[in-house]
Amino acid sequence: MAALCRDCLAQIAPARRCPSCGSPRVLSHPELDTLTIAHMDCDAFYASVEKRDDPSLEGKPVIIGGGRRGVVSTACYVARIRGVRSAMPMFQALKLCPEAVIIKPRMDAYVEASRAIRKMMEDLTPAIEPLSLDEAFLDMTGTARLHGAPPAVMLAHLVRRMKTELGLTGSIGLSHNKFLAKVASDLDKPHGFSIIGAAETTDFLRDKPVRLIWGVGAVTRASLDKAGIRTFSDLLRWEQTDLVARFGSMGDRLWHLARGQDHRRISANAPVKSISKETTFNDDTSDRDILDGHIWRLSEQVADRAKARDIAGRVVTLKLKRSDFKSLTRRVSLTDPTQLADRIYRHARALFDQLDDKGPFRLIGCGISELTTAEGADLAGDLLDPDATKRSRAERATDTIRNRYGARAIVKGRSLR
Repeated sequence: MAALCRDCLAQIAPARRCPSCGSPRVLSHPELDTLTIAHMDCDAFYASVEKRDDPSLEGKPVIIGGGRRGVVSTACYVARIRGVRSAMPMFQALKLCPEAVIIKPRMDAYVEASRAIRKMMEDLTPAIEPLSLDEAFLDMTGTARLHGAPPAVMLAHLVRRMKTELGLTGSIGLSHNKFLAKVASDLDKPHGFSIIGAAETTDFLRDKPVRLIWGVGAVTRASLDKAGIRTFSDLLRWEQTDLVARFGSMGDRLWHLARGQDHRRISANAPVKSISKETTFNDDTSDRDILDGHIWRLSEQVADRAKARDIAGRVVTLKLKRSDFKSLTRRVSLTDPTQLADRIYRHARALFDQLDDKGPFRLIGCGISELTTAEGADLAGDLLDPDATKRSRAERATDTIRNRYGARAIVKGRSLR
């Protein structure tokens, strides 16, 4: 196979258009039928789900995030053309795109779509390493015999299924290791399919900026820039020992990545380290009732995610950010792991009550960590709280009703604060 039509999936000779269906979306590459490591990244995932579920948003700039004091979770490509980016303060995004439609995140809808995509991936390979709800690595090694087609064909089939069955698009990067597959998936977004072959790796990377390296943030970039390292060519001039002496373990990683070497395996069982949720207020607040309501809602959202993944956490964390941006973080270890909103809330609220700082605050967050399987969670009870078992049973019953009749079927009074 020298070329592939991404629309009809015909395996063809290189051509400007597919001779079978006439599509110009023809993918050609000399290593098309041998590369097996892929990265799939959904296109503006949250915004795409919103546009799918509300056709009136089609063609409009959509930003997913909180109010004017919050930050952008993601934005559709119409908004991105105006300069809106993820993690940008909302007030700045609205200056760039004042006509944008602002939508608060609907995590339940995004999780549901993510699960559907994951099932489609599992039809291709069991070796899937999710990075978030909207992206994952796939190791397609050995699957050609099972599917009767090379990995490139099956990956094109995956994104076609996503479009036709779910109304969502994704971009594929295909290469010979994880680093390059992730780089490739971002080369032709949205709805792209890019390949970086082994033979072209050195030439491809040579003049690229080091910011392409996943995990190299602003601080590391500043350190590299200070050392005169701005491109992969700059990295290639350094000896491995000198990079390690200057940057520690990161230096060793940089030396290998400069040569396109990445020996990390795709881990289908990469553990989730924590689950957290936070919110930024429109106006700073010290109101205890308002803050209490947020602690409960955030605890519910963390618990919902834990239950959906069938995991529990041994540590509960409370995070607050003052109006001067100073962050306060408090943690408590539990006797046994929990996935219950009631327990998360009560421990987070106790941490809040112990704070000497009374605010005002601009952000609050809750989370759980030291995660484990849900088996054996929330069994010990609380000798100091005889009603804990009753509340646990009530919460499980509430979950059952919500699963059947919807998330708003039962709402606690404190969540309305």
